[in-house]
Amino acid sequence: MLSRSSLGCTVAERRAAYLDCTAGVSGDMLLGAFLDAGADLAAVRAAVRSLGVPGLDVDVEQTRRAGLRCARAVVATPAADQPTRGVAEVLAILQAARLGPAAADVATSTFQLLAEAEATVHGIPIELVHFHEVGAADALADVVGTAVAAEQLGLLADGALLRCSALAAGSGTARSAHGTIPIPAPAVLQIVADRGLSLTGGNLTGERTTPTGAALVATLAKPGPLPPMALDAVGSGAGCQDSPERPNITRLVIGRRTEPEPGLGMTELVTVVETTVDDLDPELWPGVLRAVRAAGAWDCWTTTTVGRHGRPGQVLTALCSEEVRPAVVEAVFRHSTTLGVRWARWQRTTLPRITVGVPVGPPGAEQKITVKVAAGPGGQQTAKPELADTERAAQALGWPVRRVREAALSAYHRDYPEP
Repeated sequence: MLSRSSLGCTVAERRAAYLDCTAGVSGDMLLGAFLDAGADLAAVRAAVRSLGVPGLDVDVEQTRRAGLRCARAVVATPAADQPTRGVAEVLAILQAARLGPAAADVATSTFQLLAEAEATVHGIPIELVHFHEVGAADALADVVGTAVAAEQLGLLADGALLRCSALAAGSGTARSAHGTIPIPAPAVLQIVADRGLSLTGGNLTGERTTPTGAALVATLAKPGPLPPMALDAVGSGAGCQDSPERPNITRLVIGRRTEPEPGLGMTELVTVVETTVDDLDPELWPGVLRAVRAAGAWDCWTTTTVGRHGRPGQVLTALCSEEVRPAVVEAVFRHSTTLGVRWARWQRTTLPRITVGVPVGPPGAEQKITVKVAAGPGGQQTAKPELADTERAAQALGWPVRRVREAALSAYHRDYPEP
């Protein structure tokens, strides 16, 4: 996570990265790439060990694929057979682990996405999904390790930009807990469709993109070209195959953003998706907004309006990148009663922002609160605790939300005094 001093940095110094997944991507390939790019192995190990699975550990070794040097993440798993875990068991393990808020959110979102995809392709409720390959101990290590490594590299901080290529499709068949399945795996196709990603390289043989790899990429990155950046490092994570014509690696290109500084912040193009609805049960709107955000929208909201024949209604507005617009539009159609959706490209300027964590509560029972800090004109700074964190901490401490908020601001000003 970036330090508070980063607020004085220009936009050009904020993190940018690109995931090249055209030759393959899996959980261990991503972890190898992030470690090869400079993530702290000790921090990754500590997080994996905190999962509480005896014997679970991670290491990294240097190897080659098609003659190119790369890093292979090596996960040591328990000797005894692991239980088949459902989504509730996996999320309980993650909740008990020692993870920062950003890394915990990535890990949780990844497994929830996997569960949703498996539930869809098998036609069962999400509560009945039992992870087999992806719920095993090595998948826990891959997901948690990659989330912590991304946090180590500053890619989970506000203002960071992570884009991804199309994912390698692969071809043929693979063995699974349900028998022989076609490649790409059904869960991979579901994740790609739901998150607006794309596939490429169907001429490559074998399983090139795993469900865990696809879910991690969908959680961490948005599809798009390599961002403008001053290059700092390139990490290469090794897959299991070594063919001379195509190195089986996932590449992470990481650096500092080099968009021109417009004065107040960063100016970028955004896609605005809108629709007007006057016949939806008001109780359903929270679910609609959750679905639109899950489809990749940065934010969405409704505005009360009066429509045809004086009927009251709501205008649904969503902000997203152009790459995920199809997924956002599909979510609007799927979860609302609208018959038409409109969109346009707008420009927006955003202030430089970072997030910092502060402790709140008595010794031994502290709760970590994420505080979002922005730098405005003339360097004037504003700080705001995240509402979800304050509500969680209030419930854990038995305090009013207002008291938690005030304590978080006091802790922030104590730990990060004005320069």
